[in-house]
Amino acid sequence: MAIALLTAAPASAQLAQQQGRAPAQGPDAPKSPQGQSTPADSGQAVDPKGNAPIVPDSEFNAALPPLSGDINAPLEPMPSATAGTAANAAPPSTAARPTIVPTATAADTSLPPAATENPELARPLVPLSSFDTTPLQTAADVKDPNPPQIRYDTVLKGLDALNLDGQFKSLSALREGGGKAANATQVSARAREDEALAVRLMKSLGYYDGTAVSTVETIPNDAGRLRATVSATPGRLYHLSSVTVKADPVVPADLITHNLPLKVGDPIEAARIEGAEANVSLVLPQQGYPFVKVGERDILLDDVADQATGAYTLPVDSGPRSSFGQLTTKGDAVFDLDHLNVFPRFDQGDLYDARKTDDLRDALVATGLFRGIAVEPQRTGRPGPDGTEQVDLLVTQTKGPPRSLGGTLGYSTGQGFRAEGTWTHRNLFPPEGALIGSVIAGTQEQGLSGTFRRSNAGKRDRTFQIIASANHNNYDAYDAFTGTLGVRWSYDSTPIWQKRITYAYGAELVGTNESVWDFSRNESVRRTYGIVALPGQIQWDTSDSLLNPTRGYRLKLNLSPETSVQGSVSPYVRTMIEGTFYYPVSSSIVIAGRARAGSIQGIDRDDLAPSRRYYGGGGGSVRGYGYQRLGPLDPQGNPVGGRSLNEFAVEARYRFGNFGIVPFVDAGNSYESSLPKGSDLKFGAGIGGRFYTNFGPLRLDVATPLNPRKGDGKVALYISIGQAF
Repeated sequence: MAIALLTAAPASAQLAQQQGRAPAQGPDAPKSPQGQSTPADSGQAVDPKGNAPIVPDSEFNAALPPLSGDINAPLEPMPSATAGTAANAAPPSTAARPTIVPTATAADTSLPPAATENPELARPLVPLSSFDTTPLQTAADVKDPNPPQIRYDTVLKGLDALNLDGQFKSLSALREGGGKAANATQVSARAREDEALAVRLMKSLGYYDGTAVSTVETIPNDAGRLRATVSATPGRLYHLSSVTVKADPVVPADLITHNLPLKVGDPIEAARIEGAEANVSLVLPQQGYPFVKVGERDILLDDVADQATGAYTLPVDSGPRSSFGQLTTKGDAVFDLDHLNVFPRFDQGDLYDARKTDDLRDALVATGLFRGIAVEPQRTGRPGPDGTEQVDLLVTQTKGPPRSLGGTLGYSTGQGFRAEGTWTHRNLFPPEGALIGSVIAGTQEQGLSGTFRRSNAGKRDRTFQIIASANHNNYDAYDAFTGTLGVRWSYDSTPIWQKRITYAYGAELVGTNESVWDFSRNESVRRTYGIVALPGQIQWDTSDSLLNPTRGYRLKLNLSPETSVQGSVSPYVRTMIEGTFYYPVSSSIVIAGRARAGSIQGIDRDDLAPSRRYYGGGGGSVRGYGYQRLGPLDPQGNPVGGRSLNEFAVEARYRFGNFGIVPFVDAGNSYESSLPKGSDLKFGAGIGGRFYTNFGPLRLDVATPLNPRKGDGKVALYISIGQAF
């Protein structure tokens, strides 16, 4: 604004001179309307059109307000004036004041012709808030969708003798580029990265003098193609000259050094040293030192003369030797302390073992009631036995959803499809009092059941259940409508804690209406049975896995005293004994075998409800034969079951990765007598496929009967979860 004011007057004078007119002077100067002379008489310049006088520069500059010497001071306010008053002639009393000529607008007749002829020049400026700030695209911004590429080959030298070529290829920048680059500079940059990679890999094996150099050159007779070569020179291999551990005394005295598998003369190999240090961090918390901290190692290299060695020093803060104290808790009160104390597999005062702390956390996770759970040792300062310090375990609980839906699906020849869906509320009756509803829908089985289950009932992995169910089973052997009410106590193995001895016992009240073949009448009739049973089971297990054992054996005995009421009371005893073994021939082949025998004493077969008899055949019995098809048959060719059973099976389980192939041979039969026989065995053979998952193998078996009877199928198919035994 100040610049415009200072240049306005000279510009007007110059414009007048360019038009060939000079300011009027002398007696012919124009007069004012009152007949007085204009300011031109006093030496002021006059506009030729008779407008306000033009103020001389000296008067104009004198009228300006003084300027501040502070360059940061705010601008002086401008006086407000409308265009109309500014354009009018100034009255005589104000002739001495400076006149400010406003900026011309599109409406002024004094504008250049281009401004009035082009409406775009007269258009108001766009508001800043809506102004498009996107920069204009230049030629440099245009990207070629198909830029030219050069191709190159990668050559590695010097690392194959150290068996590092595989690691180099997996990490190489040149390899990652796929043999393509935008230009030679990019290839050179990748080659320099691989130089540093080669040096790091050599140092990781103890070759601290190792060097690498890369070259990029044009391949002869192949214009436009490059060869990138990385050449590595390992140099000398450094070995440990000493192994020193700086730590307070521990019990036993060699606990740290024994679990740090490093010795003088070992190569200074990074993976080996890191593994040894990790072993200290792992083992000491299992031997009473939960707060151990392995410090930063120091390796002092020495390349004097012909020796290339390094002195290794490791600081270890073992912390106090500790024993288990009490459980404490915070967070959501899913379980109180009384129920939390059901889970530990240790007693207060036992030497601290991190594996038992992990086991406690895993058992709490397995309840399915937590969104998050943490178990952390806390120092207390309380003395424990054998000079230890007691540490409490802080259990931090975060509540999770208690409800869940589940289901299973399977198929086998003879049973057809079977699908089961369950709804579970795991903590409807705290602690861990679950209500479970189940629906079974299958081609030959349908049913409903409701179960109340108290898990970890006063003891870890001990379960109490009350079961009520209604089922319909339609098999070749019988058609039955059955209602059951039972109670059961069990002490079970789990994938977290597989136990040597497990057991179960309970009571059942069964009412069933079943079809049965009456040999005296030579026809099928329906009969109603009332059954009271006291089933029990005990198992001894030395196998190495609950779901997929590879070594060991299992022995299981089932015993169930029962009374059948069907016109009269008939007590009897059902027994079953089973043994399985698992022998690893190699790391990928396991031989598995099974033998089972059952007997029912104290009752004739025809007085037994068909659903309580023994049958052979099917996916869990002798594969190749239909479900329950082995044993005596009625005149219509349907099985009637027996009072005894024997079964044998052997498998060769070959596993490769997550897959497996299992050839097998099964044998067995059921008999009318109360004791099984060794004759008249039926054999089946086949092959199965396995897909191993983290919750157990998926099983698909195909089998055929080797000595079939009339009515037996040629091929049987079985699909389920888990091994056959």
